[in-house]
Amino acid sequence: MDAAQRAANRALLKRLGVVVVAMFAFGFALVPFYEKICEVTGIRNIDGPTQGLAVNTQVDASRTVRIELDANVRAMAWTFRPSEPVVNVHPGELKQVVYEVVNTTDRPVTGQAIPSYGPRDAAQYFRKLDCFCFATQTLAPGERREMPVVFVIDPSVPRDMPAIALSYTFFEVEGAARVAAAGPASRESR
Repeated sequence: MDAAQRAANRALLKRLGVVVVAMFAFGFALVPFYEKICEVTGIRNIDGPTQGLAVNTQVDASRTVRIELDANVRAMAWTFRPSEPVVNVHPGELKQVVYEVVNTTDRPVTGQAIPSYGPRDAAQYFRKLDCFCFATQTLAPGERREMPVVFVIDPSVPRDMPAIALSYTFFEVEGAARVAAAGPASRESR
């Protein structure tokens, strides 16, 4: 390799070294540049006290709806009750209540809970996200279970509806105990 070629290679290496240093510096400069863009556009409030906290803007904190909880059984040997008979909820607020049920018999029993609401129009404002009433419940003899209901009261609930009654009635599901006792072999033979 002649001297001219070596000089050209050294110059090329110097230029590549300058490009590498410039790219490295540019990477460091992007962090404060990005933070400044986020601050100006309001994408992320760096200095604010609510950084990282999600806020539900649908909650109407200016009013409260009283939820009165009731529990009944029809022709069943279960005890069934809400853990709290009354809760106060802001419209739009996510709320969970718990019901307790106990099978007081010496046999497995399957039941289904049916909800009802008062006043009659309240059902359209009561949005259940999770509820034991969505499926049948089978309790072993003497079994005690806590069952949650997760709900939201629609923010469009009228102001002249300050209270909503939610009542569940458990009914025994006929034949469910016989099918459960028979086991999977008898279901496969059908």
